[in-house]
Amino acid sequence: MALRSLLTRKTTLGLGLRGLQTFSLPDLPYDYGALEPAISGEIMQLHHHKHHQAYITNYNKALEQLEGALAKGDTTSIVKLQSAIKFNGGGHINHSIFWKNLTPVREGGGEPPHSSLGWAIDTNFGSLEVLVQKINSEGAALQGSGWVWLGLDKESKKLVVETTANQDPLVTKGQHLVPLLGIDVWEHAYYLQYKNVRPDYLKNIWKVINWKYAIEVYGKESK
Repeated sequence: MALRSLLTRKTTLGLGLRGLQTFSLPDLPYDYGALEPAISGEIMQLHHHKHHQAYITNYNKALEQLEGALAKGDTTSIVKLQSAIKFNGGGHINHSIFWKNLTPVREGGGEPPHSSLGWAIDTNFGSLEVLVQKINSEGAALQGSGWVWLGLDKESKKLVVETTANQDPLVTKGQHLVPLLGIDVWEHAYYLQYKNVRPDYLKNIWKVINWKYAIEVYGKESK
């Protein structure tokens, strides 16, 4: 399936918000079962078709409500809607990256990064193995729901590992941070297959990590 555009139609909002875009669910570039046995087809279908779709539906709804609140000058509602827009918009942003961070083994999933990103990983962490251990450790230790990220700090030109709570995108940790790789550690990403053993999920997901995507982003953003 081809990955169609994430941004599909514009809403016309008043008071300086004309042109804000609503979202529709992006297709996956692989079948739901293509990542097995690392991630089951059942999880992928529910995660993509149900959870990601829910973030999109609720984000679009919040934008419509914001339009009405702005038209009425309803400051209380405008403020309340900010959390829904951040949460659901973040859910869409994060998952759109996540799907690209994964690919079937037959298409290169799990193949270690080379080129400039491979060198940067060795420079910043010592080795890929050390980086994976760090990401797995921080992802497993994250309380509640959230994400663990490999990012590029565009100010220092260094790679960093960060965690974010709930559906906060990496940019909430700093405007200069660019996500290269994000792993969803919400229970809906693994519970049906791994139950409550998050470390096993984190261990196995590396078998289908799409380092080619991370290499592409790093090449563009590190210049």
